[in-house]
Amino acid sequence: MISDHTRKMEEEKRSGVVSRFLGELNITVRRFLFRVMSSGPIPQHIAFIMDGNRRFAKKWKLEEGAGHKAGFLALMSLLKYCYEMGVKYVTVYAFSLDNFNRRPDEVQYVMDLMHEKIEGFMKELDMVNRYGIRVLFIGDLNRLYAPVRVAAEKAMEATAKNTKTYLLVCVAYTSSHEIPRAVYEACQERSGRKDGKEEEEEEEEELIKVVDLEKKMYMGVVPDPDILVRSSGETRLSNFLLWQTSNSLLYSPKALWPEMGLRHVVWAILKYQKNYHYFEKKKKQA
Repeated sequence: MISDHTRKMEEEKRSGVVSRFLGELNITVRRFLFRVMSSGPIPQHIAFIMDGNRRFAKKWKLEEGAGHKAGFLALMSLLKYCYEMGVKYVTVYAFSLDNFNRRPDEVQYVMDLMHEKIEGFMKELDMVNRYGIRVLFIGDLNRLYAPVRVAAEKAMEATAKNTKTYLLVCVAYTSSHEIPRAVYEACQERSGRKDGKEEEEEEEEELIKVVDLEKKMYMGVVPDPDILVRSSGETRLSNFLLWQTSNSLLYSPKALWPEMGLRHVVWAILKYQKNYHYFEKKKKQA
């Protein structure tokens, strides 16, 4: 007779074989799908507003923080899909400057969570190295609590030599802070150049061009997003990349952030490919 222990081992072995087969099949199908889609234009840059973590937890009656943990797993999957598709830049809106106006205990909770997720991401070394991800934190980093700021700086330093793909994490960020700051810094730089100039040259130098502003933007280190995705069906930009998304495709699937998956990335890119010539025309006119 076969003992219960032996039977259990055989069942686990069969289960493991089936899991590996399904995993390999999923990868094969995904690669085939991406190869077909790559015959059309692939966006360079996709930005995400990660909306719906709390609602997801409430929907499934989960404990506090479970929604954000599920959202982190969704982010890891979406990054993988984007990079496999050939998207070079991915930007996520992690924490708004406006969020500092919440109750101190709420801000502390989010800071602790962010610190945990930054360290969790850096433990995914296999993924970071496989896709050559360089991590950049965008925003007024001085506003971050010290442990979060230190973790962010370590992540940027650890990935500084990677250039294949980029992950930009917007923290302590709003466009209403980014734009005036860029104007101020462009004016300061321009005024510094006026010393020793003739009067006619000074008048010309007083003009601040769009390119001067964009160089001073937090997001000036990468191209503008081709697609901006906001989960949970919301269509508000919430003070995120207002300057950079004037010629971007806006996509608002009803799925909450932890529910976002492969089909949403595929659909966003298909919509982009369908409207590609229109957006390229608008960019040339800008």
